[in-house]
Amino acid sequence: MSNLRLKYASITKKILMGVMGLFLSSFLVVHLSINLLILFDDNRFLFNQAAHFMATNPIIQTFQWVLFLAFVLHIILGIVLQVQNWLARPIGYKVKGYSEQSFFSKYMIHTGLVVFIFLIIHFANFFIKAKFGMTDQIVYDGKEMDDLGLLIVNLFKDGYYVAFYIVSILLLGFHLEHGFQSAFQSLGLNHPVYTRWIKIFGTIFSIVITLGFIAIPVVIYFFR
Repeated sequence: MSNLRLKYASITKKILMGVMGLFLSSFLVVHLSINLLILFDDNRFLFNQAAHFMATNPIIQTFQWVLFLAFVLHIILGIVLQVQNWLARPIGYKVKGYSEQSFFSKYMIHTGLVVFIFLIIHFANFFIKAKFGMTDQIVYDGKEMDDLGLLIVNLFKDGYYVAFYIVSILLLGFHLEHGFQSAFQSLGLNHPVYTRWIKIFGTIFSIVITLGFIAIPVVIYFFR
């Protein structure tokens, strides 16, 4: 009975891990869509307006803590499941499935930790400064707001940070590529036909997200 409980507890963790992963993936789409606005307006009006709306809307401000909890839960579950896998099969299987044959699937915990470190630094550079009034102010149509766009432009003028950012986003892309398909597998949504298309969509999704985020520092560093 004890082994049965452990089995179901592990399955529950994997399901929660998958749900949190898909939820965070949807956040990346929203985050990228807003960040890309900075590339289409030299005076940063579009981006700053969107950022101001996000920062002053009470629903979104409440939702950000849901997002934060989802992120923390995703990290904790990822570490717990990885440790359980290491303890359960220290030698490894002789015959490996597709997910274990994928190069980056073997290093999901490693890419995840690197992305986590990157997000802490990114969080300190943007979120903390915005929350504690450590940004310049700008006025649009008589309304004063934080010039977060300038904060981004200045940071992406630093070549070292741009290089660090690009490497981190590439690792995020690899993490997404395997994690997206793995999330559906954890939810039991496997099908001889549909699984193939889920893998294809996951690959396309991870490429688009990766290239989208990388385009921002590249354009700012070389063309602004």
